[in-house]
Amino acid sequence: MKQPIFTGSCVALVTPFTEDGVNFDKLEELIEWHIKEGTDAILICGTTGEASTMPDDEHKEVIRFAVGKIAGRVHVMAGAGSNDTRHAIELSRYAESVGADSVLSVTPYYNKTTQEGLYQHFKAIAESISIPVVLYNIPSRTNLNINPETLKRLSAIDNIVAVKECNLGQVAYTRYLCGDDLVIYSGEDGHVVPLMALGGMGVISVMANIIPKDTHIMTKAFLNGDIELSRKLQFKTIGLVNALFCEVNPIPVKAAMNEMGMNVGKCRMPLVDISEKGLVMLRSALKEYGLI
Repeated sequence: MKQPIFTGSCVALVTPFTEDGVNFDKLEELIEWHIKEGTDAILICGTTGEASTMPDDEHKEVIRFAVGKIAGRVHVMAGAGSNDTRHAIELSRYAESVGADSVLSVTPYYNKTTQEGLYQHFKAIAESISIPVVLYNIPSRTNLNINPETLKRLSAIDNIVAVKECNLGQVAYTRYLCGDDLVIYSGEDGHVVPLMALGGMGVISVMANIIPKDTHIMTKAFLNGDIELSRKLQFKTIGLVNALFCEVNPIPVKAAMNEMGMNVGKCRMPLVDISEKGLVMLRSALKEYGLI
């Protein structure tokens, strides 16, 4: 039986940028805020953190910095995926060396692979480190799905402990095949309660960047048996989630944070500023939620 590496809400933290690089003072401020607000775990250098635009030295420095500032107070997950297995191993080993508690490893993109290739890719990564590996299945970005049968094979590897799942339609079958040998976390803010109803243990969340306390409460309420409160919070976030994904993540969430006075800077190219239409929708959702 695999134990959850965290339960509740893990924020997929944005990376605050300046024109010259990473705003480490702001990053520290965000980390402290999340710990104060009850966030259960922090993912650094994920998709929302724009890791794909970071050179390796910067990527590694952000992981090292975050691990040092969090200092064991909450679980730290480091984004260390790549479509190059050797590169993913290098990043994963580095994350372990500086004290990350786990790594998040995305399915290979662009070059893609077969289901056997996925198994061998993640097996090689897992065998290169001793800390837990969280698989990241997001077919909308990678055009590649980790099939439930492949998740079953991977769940037999000791330190492959969980999957961040964005394909809700296969969660029930995955749970049927894997049982307690694979922990499932929601990768979609709009499907947190439905996925937890199928045995999920929480969410790796974009919306937690702006509503960390409510995201924590939503997940913990479900786990503690208060399904009605959890459901009410899921419904409350619908307009906000729609706005946060009206354009490619993390364009809207960074815009939202800036509207809230958090000053996290812009996204890096090729991501651009939110459109006027998107900004109107976002501001309306933020006002409805009481965030601005």
